[in-house]
Amino acid sequence: MKVLRAPFRPRGGVHPAYAKEATAGRPIVTKPPPATLMVSLAQHLGAPSKPLVKKGDAVLRGQAIAEPVGYVSTWVHAPVSGTIKSVEQRVTISGQSATVVEIAADGQDRAAEAAVPTDWTHVEPRVLVDQVLRAGIVGMGGAGFPTHVKLLPPAGKTIDTLILNGAECEPYLTADHRLMVEQAARVWEGALVLRHILAAPRLCVAVEDNKPDAIAALEQVMRGAEGDVALVVLKSWYPQGAERQLIYAVTGREVPSGGLPMDVGVLVENVGTAAAVADAVVRGQPLIERVVTVAGAAVREPRNVLARVGTPLRDVLAFCGGLTPEVGKVLCGGPMMGVAQASDDAGLAKTTSGVLALSRDQVVSFSSQPCISCGRCVRACPAGLLPCTLSEHLEAEQYDRAEQLHVLDCIECGACAYVCPARRPLVQHMRQGKARVLARRREARAKQEARA
Repeated sequence: MKVLRAPFRPRGGVHPAYAKEATAGRPIVTKPPPATLMVSLAQHLGAPSKPLVKKGDAVLRGQAIAEPVGYVSTWVHAPVSGTIKSVEQRVTISGQSATVVEIAADGQDRAAEAAVPTDWTHVEPRVLVDQVLRAGIVGMGGAGFPTHVKLLPPAGKTIDTLILNGAECEPYLTADHRLMVEQAARVWEGALVLRHILAAPRLCVAVEDNKPDAIAALEQVMRGAEGDVALVVLKSWYPQGAERQLIYAVTGREVPSGGLPMDVGVLVENVGTAAAVADAVVRGQPLIERVVTVAGAAVREPRNVLARVGTPLRDVLAFCGGLTPEVGKVLCGGPMMGVAQASDDAGLAKTTSGVLALSRDQVVSFSSQPCISCGRCVRACPAGLLPCTLSEHLEAEQYDRAEQLHVLDCIECGACAYVCPARRPLVQHMRQGKARVLARRREARAKQEARA
């Protein structure tokens, strides 16, 4: 096992305030299950899951309550034992409406029969991938892509490098940091399972240099590892944890426009995802809980909380002492990519890394001004795009031109808006533009199929 500095420096990026001091040194605290949970069936990319339960049904902790619809979808499980109160459309923490299963906990937290633990070292990869699917595991560091899909690359795509992502570069968030410090062995166990599934010759665990305690914990559990294994220390930089940027920092390979990491022989998994894989394969447990950082100037007691999926935001915030009267905005996620919440009713998702409460003096109202062509957004863009030019095309609804300028390569990191002196809503423009380009593609496909 080697410890080395990241050999490459990705383009662009910014250095927002660290803002992790309040929780970086705080151990993970387990929150008891709440009285009511709101479990979304659309907490992953792809098709929302199909409910298997109805109002009045009794469920056990770990019981499947929704099944996948199609290949890019996954299972959802009851985080507690109790009774189904409703299955209906509600607004989720993503800001979108989706089917939500409301569960009234019975206070007993009785468990369903767990899957049989596996001696994974002697099991075919396909069997292990099925266990990952049935455990409902998704990427826990970003958009929530179903993990089983990533573990089955198509014919002709060989993965030679597995990268475990422990960068956690966004301000305030320390959930992955504390997981690596306190449960490094669990993370490493999951990494070995993933390497076995992929038969990847090279395994790298990447962590930013502002987490020396996590680096030390991982170095200890990785010591003596066989094969081409490296603990890669990254220079602190945002958005270092983005998949394409991390791949370049570790390997020097660039994922092509419109391509996927597997196109350059790499697969990236979050450290939280690796831990969940270990739970599924080694212990037979589905994904029903995760570590969440609860922080911000308007939180009375910032904490890293292990909470059940579906726990309403109000319960999570109350567990951390509640909000101060100065609260101005609550986000799910961090300040760069998080989603502002209209209420505290929605439940935590498998992808919720943080709940951030900002005070009123941190929430600044401003008016957007015309672009002054300073080029700061161009220098900051980690994807090598022209945000200023794209923004103007999108304002003019010139979607064909925006597509030609690779708007779909935008990772929505917010670096461009962070540096813009004119306060242009660049991320919003990109997000809306990407949605419109994809919608136009779907419409064109539908017309073509209709003609055929």
